[in-house]
Amino acid sequence: MVLPVSYQVIARKYRPQRFSDVVGQDHVSQTLANAISSDRIAHAYLFCGPRGTGKTTLARIFAKCLNCTDGPRIDFPDDDVKANEIAEGRSIDVLEIDGASNRGIDEIRELRDTVMYAPASSKYKIYIIDEVHMLTKEAFNALLKTLEEPPEHVKFMFATTEPEKVLPTIMSRCQRYDLRRIPVNLIASHLKFICGNESVNAEEEALYAISRGAEGCMRDAESALDQLISFCGDNITEADVLSMFGLTAQEQLFSLADAILAVDSTRVLTELNVLAGQGKDLGRLIGDLLGHMRNRLVFTVSKGDLGMLEISEAEANAIKRGKELATEKDLARVLDVLTDCESRLRLATSKKILLEVSLLKAAQAKASMGLDEVLDKLKKIKNEDALISVQTSSKASISNDHNKQPAPIVKPAPVVKPDQNVVDASDLDGLWKQLLAAASKASPFMQTYFQRSQPVSFENGIFVIGLSADHLALVDNQRNHDMLAKQIEVLGHDNVQFRFVDDPPPEDSVTKPPVLEPIGDLPQVDSDVVSNDDSQPEPNEVKKLKREPQPEKLDPEEFKNDSLIQKALELFKGRIVEVRK
Repeated sequence: MVLPVSYQVIARKYRPQRFSDVVGQDHVSQTLANAISSDRIAHAYLFCGPRGTGKTTLARIFAKCLNCTDGPRIDFPDDDVKANEIAEGRSIDVLEIDGASNRGIDEIRELRDTVMYAPASSKYKIYIIDEVHMLTKEAFNALLKTLEEPPEHVKFMFATTEPEKVLPTIMSRCQRYDLRRIPVNLIASHLKFICGNESVNAEEEALYAISRGAEGCMRDAESALDQLISFCGDNITEADVLSMFGLTAQEQLFSLADAILAVDSTRVLTELNVLAGQGKDLGRLIGDLLGHMRNRLVFTVSKGDLGMLEISEAEANAIKRGKELATEKDLARVLDVLTDCESRLRLATSKKILLEVSLLKAAQAKASMGLDEVLDKLKKIKNEDALISVQTSSKASISNDHNKQPAPIVKPAPVVKPDQNVVDASDLDGLWKQLLAAASKASPFMQTYFQRSQPVSFENGIFVIGLSADHLALVDNQRNHDMLAKQIEVLGHDNVQFRFVDDPPPEDSVTKPPVLEPIGDLPQVDSDVVSNDDSQPEPNEVKKLKREPQPEKLDPEEFKNDSLIQKALELFKGRIVEVRK
């Protein structure tokens, strides 16, 4: 009577039997192989890493290499008797112990008593303890002495998902190997190999969907493939995978990412609503979106180096198509918002609402500017305005006198000519004080900047004012030119043009705010209405003004219409809600 062969799940059927079969852990496989080749075998090893990444598998392969016929060797035959006994769990010299169910001090004492016996038929007596972090503190202490000085024929191999729970005294006596989560493309490639052996036709998108859902765990991916074969038969499509595990199709994920980076809020909410209506796992969705945005950031930072990414061809094409949508800083801000959303999603009462708000914030974060970017933008605007003002002043000077070249932007030496409107140094200083007092009253918003300037020259109908380069863009505009021309006209000088240059006064000579008191024959000039009233205030009123300086009044309309304020509103897409003094 022939007994039927029992079914073996894929995870066990395709369990790696050699170091070369292990997927995604080359750094560990190669090190252990080198240790065998160079005969540098330690007495204790600790394998750490997430579940399903190959910790126990590597321990078993290492044990087979040590105890195979004529071992230690890494190239043992497939039909080696001792290696097959270890693979099937029948070797009396390789003992596998579950740390979760044998965690007490009594079990460890029993182990400690048996280590003194020599192996029955192999070179080494090997103890493989899985989930070693589950041992009690007393059990660890009982194992400590044996682990520190074991007999020559004994080797310990520990596996754990939580190495931080292993006592430091135990860990210090082991060689530690950290296993990584297996990349998506390597899992998908291994699943494709399995499907080929099992005569299963699976779409590449379906295999990548399974691999993404496994989150770096090969065992989970193999179990999912096993389940899909039972559900779908010999043909597996991406739709089958998505419907079974609540995953998001790659194209839907890419479309949602594009909507965020395009700052299309309507499309973001529409895409999310469709995914939620299809019953997608929102926690998995935000995780997949984070991974995809991270891939876009790496692609941008690496100048398009796809070799640094472990992604499918479809995702690579999507990233290339959307490379112009966002800069490195844009993607970093979006990732900050998505990371915060992922951490809060676990405790959220309404996951969909939190996700909606977070995705809208991510889109807004992409459109926003950092402080450094704002300052750079304002500096650029200032430089552009300064250049335009210089060009405008140069053209005005040329039109005024075709035979003269525009004055250079340096402090010119005063040249006195009888037939020109030239003011000597003392007269220029007096005229400047009168002009400054009138201009400060006419434009309170610019008062501080005028006070930090100085007269450079006044000749040929051009009044040159020097101030700091940082303030040029704030002061040098047509509105101030017109205002100053109107004020100096009242002082008896017609058709005067103004030019601002980089020539600030010394700090100790900065003009103080003018005191509101009568100035000889200087009439008080408003920016819009010119008054020629020469009447003087009464002496008592003068004393009162000197004793209690009146605060400057800020005209809200003047503030709103200021050129710099208008540019700031345009730059930040804002609006003025209220003007306060």
